[in-house]
Amino acid sequence: MNREDTHAAAALLWQHWRQSTRLDELPAHCRPGSRAEAYAIQAEVAKLSGQSVVGWKVAATSKAGQEHIHVDGPMAGCLLSARAVAAGAGVSLAGNNMKVAEVEFAFRMGESLAKRGAAYSVAEVLAAVATLHPAIEVPDSRYEDFTRVGAAQLIADVACACWFAIGPATRTDWRAVDLAQHGAAAYRNGALAGQGSGAKVLGDPKIALAWIANELCTYGEGLRAGDVVITGTCLTPVPVSAGDRVKANFGDFGALELGFS
Repeated sequence: MNREDTHAAAALLWQHWRQSTRLDELPAHCRPGSRAEAYAIQAEVAKLSGQSVVGWKVAATSKAGQEHIHVDGPMAGCLLSARAVAAGAGVSLAGNNMKVAEVEFAFRMGESLAKRGAAYSVAEVLAAVATLHPAIEVPDSRYEDFTRVGAAQLIADVACACWFAIGPATRTDWRAVDLAQHGAAAYRNGALAGQGSGAKVLGDPKIALAWIANELCTYGEGLRAGDVVITGTCLTPVPVSAGDRVKANFGDFGALELGFS
């Protein structure tokens, strides 16, 4: 793909994002054939949005999630500034095709992890983290059927990023906790809607964080100090409709809620 093809793909995706419409797939002439091409399109989508990138998401972090969308591994997507909502706020589902809420661990980086020749270890990545937070993501896709377009086109479409909310930083000494075993629960309108743990996130949210740090060093500029990373859903995504309220409860790590309209 040349620069014109990259721009054409990004412009088409951003048009559908703004208009809350769908396309079957990208045209053949500007359809990415590799992760490198896909991340180049994603970066152009962010540029066309006129928004700053405030962090990243890790998509498809469970085997079930990967099988559902027919991909063989996780994907990274940038989080745009205008898509951040405050904990307790309302999110419009107008034009949203997926209509689910995902309960996730989030990390805020205290130090940057720049590109380098060798991969970062989990310990190195964790040493660069400032705080841990509970989070809720409300994803969406610009494809009519996001389960069949493949990893490259999904990455180009910002890995199904849309709305997200980050709760307060936990005051618990989370570094001393086995995050893989730490539980999380979702409540919809006060009733339990799902339970899970960090083990659903590539086996451990810490592993997911290290994965995206290295993915961004391979295909981007790495993680920056201040970036927030949401690491993937800890439980089966919770279907939501207008009028619902969803609470993500991480026990002693904290909780947050979102409403939907």
